[in-house]
Amino acid sequence: MRNTAKLTTAVLAAGALTLGLSACGSDKDSAGASDYSGPLVVAASPTPHAEILNFVKKNLAKKAGLDLEVKEFTDYITPNTATEDGSVDANYFQNQPYLDDFNQKRGTHIAPVVTVHLEPLGLYSHKVKKADALKSGATIAVPNDAVNEARALKLLATNGLITLKDGVGTEATPRDITKNPKKLQFKEVEAAQTARSLDDVDAAVINGNYAISSGIKPAKEALVLESAKNSPYGNFLAVKEGNEKDPRVKKLAKLLTSPEVKKFIEDKYQGSVIPSF
Repeated sequence: MRNTAKLTTAVLAAGALTLGLSACGSDKDSAGASDYSGPLVVAASPTPHAEILNFVKKNLAKKAGLDLEVKEFTDYITPNTATEDGSVDANYFQNQPYLDDFNQKRGTHIAPVVTVHLEPLGLYSHKVKKADALKSGATIAVPNDAVNEARALKLLATNGLITLKDGVGTEATPRDITKNPKKLQFKEVEAAQTARSLDDVDAAVINGNYAISSGIKPAKEALVLESAKNSPYGNFLAVKEGNEKDPRVKKLAKLLTSPEVKKFIEDKYQGSVIPSF
């Protein structure tokens, strides 16, 4: 944006202030405090992230002197790319294994600020009431991104449906299955489509936010549900590296881990979303 033409020193000097104000926040870490005077724009998944942020906006932000703007996204890619290019100031939708994989593969520079909650991953079905009732050869839909697929397979392994190779972690794929007594078949779909696929498969492993937004109650309806104990999958507020000290971000981080937000999460989601603070 700033290097599109060969300008004279005089023109550069005259235009420096204007350019600094119009650079979409790309140099906030080196600019003055005036760059932080506008609203904090946060990208978030609709449920529960945007709901939590909107609770903060409605009930806590004004008193804390925070002008908060929430932008909803239904995919797991745009919030990070928008944070990287400065279209938004922060995002709230992901966990550490997912972010590590995203940064590595896409060359982004997103960093976590504060962990807020966990959404347990669950196995759901419209055809059976218990996981062990799945028939031989049953088809299970799993998220197709590397981290959530591995997480889904780990959930199935933890509950005895399959066995994975020793030592596989956040990169596990169906190729790492060593025992599959029910001869389960796996259908890889976008995470956002797993809940919608329930009528087309025997069961589906669904991320908590997509389950809730589809009207599913994870704490009551999951055939098996991920344990919150020692989980690395807590969802956090994140920014582009260098913006962690943005005073608006600090205010939001404090509000997101307040007693009021903890109570809101516990009351609204009834165990389907678990506070991590």
